[in-house]
Amino acid sequence: MKKYILALDLGTTSIRAIVFDKSSNIIAKEQKEFTQFFPYNGWVEQDGKEIWQTLQTVIANLMVNQHIDLADIESIGITNQRETTLIWDVTTGLPIYRAIVWQSMQTNDICETWKKNGYEELVKSKTGLPINPYFSASKIRWILDHVKKSSKKLEISNLRFGTIDSWILWKLTGEHKTDVSNASRTMLYNIFDLCWDKQLCETFGIDMQLLPEVCDSSYLFAKTNPNVFFHYEIPICAIAGDQQASMFGHGCFEPGIVKNTYGTGCFLLMNIKDKPYLSQNGLLTTIAWSIDGVVDYAIEGSIFVGGSAVQWLRDSLQIITTSVESESLAKQAKEDHGVFFVPAFVGLGSPYWDNEAKGTIFGLTRGAGKAEIARATLDSIAYQTRDVLEVIAEESKQEIHRLRVDGGASENELLMQFQADITNTDIDVAHIGETTALGVAYLAGLATGFWKNQQEILQYRQVKKSYRGKMSEINRNQLYRKWKKAVAATILFK
Repeated sequence: MKKYILALDLGTTSIRAIVFDKSSNIIAKEQKEFTQFFPYNGWVEQDGKEIWQTLQTVIANLMVNQHIDLADIESIGITNQRETTLIWDVTTGLPIYRAIVWQSMQTNDICETWKKNGYEELVKSKTGLPINPYFSASKIRWILDHVKKSSKKLEISNLRFGTIDSWILWKLTGEHKTDVSNASRTMLYNIFDLCWDKQLCETFGIDMQLLPEVCDSSYLFAKTNPNVFFHYEIPICAIAGDQQASMFGHGCFEPGIVKNTYGTGCFLLMNIKDKPYLSQNGLLTTIAWSIDGVVDYAIEGSIFVGGSAVQWLRDSLQIITTSVESESLAKQAKEDHGVFFVPAFVGLGSPYWDNEAKGTIFGLTRGAGKAEIARATLDSIAYQTRDVLEVIAEESKQEIHRLRVDGGASENELLMQFQADITNTDIDVAHIGETTALGVAYLAGLATGFWKNQQEILQYRQVKKSYRGKMSEINRNQLYRKWKKAVAATILFK
């Protein structure tokens, strides 16, 4: 047996290549950021060519800097930022437009038209999703509409749509495939019938030959082409959307277990196994993963702005120079600062789903300064998490006493303690912060027998640190009421 599993984590702002051994230890890691484009307010785009080139650089660095021999890799798993949409021409091997990122609001007008046409119930009944620019369908429509106007040479039979996993798989192998977890985020995939939905594709004017083949999450997708992968032919045995991969990495294999990833956004998922239902309160119903044809479902709360609010403090306000500094600065804030920040930079996600909302700060006084704004920014991540947790508890009819967490902001002790305080929930920080990569590594290893089953995987799960709520119920509820007022005022101010 070969020694390692390689996880390729195609994130929103960077590419990571992480090598795991059989005991779930990280043996080597390389990471490189790539460019984000903001051509207009609310638009977020990326260069598909740059993403591919960044991946190649990261793998080369893994070999040179970390002395990893790709001959020791048993299989590869790919996990990716979900919903981000790319269309490429197979005759040139190039994208016909930049990738439109999941955060981007540039397709809002298309979505509003679809809503006015009365398609919302149809979409939700088949996909478990609301009509929203967040998902891929309107992004596909936008690219086709805008690029076709500028070029009559494009033949639909030569075009391929994919989320970033499909793009990278195609570049590595020539195969046009994805997995069920990513397909379930397109607003075109019927999560109950487990197929691309012909009626939705016809409704939105999207030719089905654009769409990739949908496979299990743990499955031999293809082998890398030696001509493009450093002369190695390695099986790619897993693909999963980043949040579903994180859920798998946390070992959320039984119904009722909830995880939250604090990344660019925040994403809470609860496993509901084989009993999917449609939320009435702003949650998403989604596919968690599929193994040997058996599908696990999840309900999800998607928070659009989490860690990216801290990046805003760094890049736009320039009151910190690194994201890590947000904690020490926030600790300097007055305890009774009274500042509330609703970071609706790209609208509000679960449970509000308001595309028009804008970021707002409330409660500023002459005594408020950068420390109070930093503290309000961190608090906003915890408040948004409580918003989603309350809806999950209500809809699942289960009390949630424990939350498994990962992501960059889970290293922020001030935030994690406040998260425990404001939700009165125990917070378990994953021992391995790269839980998304670990999850897809597990899925790839299961496909080859590197790991035997989920029970074996659970043996490796460890908690790095736990937090327990210390705040009184009176203070907790008082603060949360003020937060809800701030959100209500944000929604009103347009």
